[in-house]
Amino acid sequence: MKLIVAIVRPQRLAEVKRALFQVGVTGMTLSRVSGHGGERDVVQQYRGESVVLEFHEKVRIEMACSEEFVDRTIEAICNSARTGNVGDGKIFVMPLERTVRIRTGEQDNDALTAVNADEVMRQTQLEMRVPTLGDL
Repeated sequence: MKLIVAIVRPQRLAEVKRALFQVGVTGMTLSRVSGHGGERDVVQQYRGESVVLEFHEKVRIEMACSEEFVDRTIEAICNSARTGNVGDGKIFVMPLERTVRIRTGEQDNDALTAVNADEVMRQTQLEMRVPTLGDL
């Protein structure tokens, strides 16, 4: 099991979420964060004063994955979050020693499987389906 933490641009969040659902990753935790990496400082005017914005708004996405989902999760995040510009983000992968679902007491991989995974996959497939003439 691995804990995957991704820091991405907030404007790419919808695409990242959609890509994760398509590869079967349905459980995640989101946080709004600020940070500074390779991006340059931004100078803006505020009430006639120049203000340097050192930290940039980002979204932190955390998800626990079984080993079989790690590579496809990373690929989904990279493909959906990439703009090709500095500041696209980072992905961190860390080992997980133990996972417990509080409601049922399930542990490890059993605790990682979403209880509504089938429903989420069906909904994602419906959203991604190209309408046909019969739908119009």
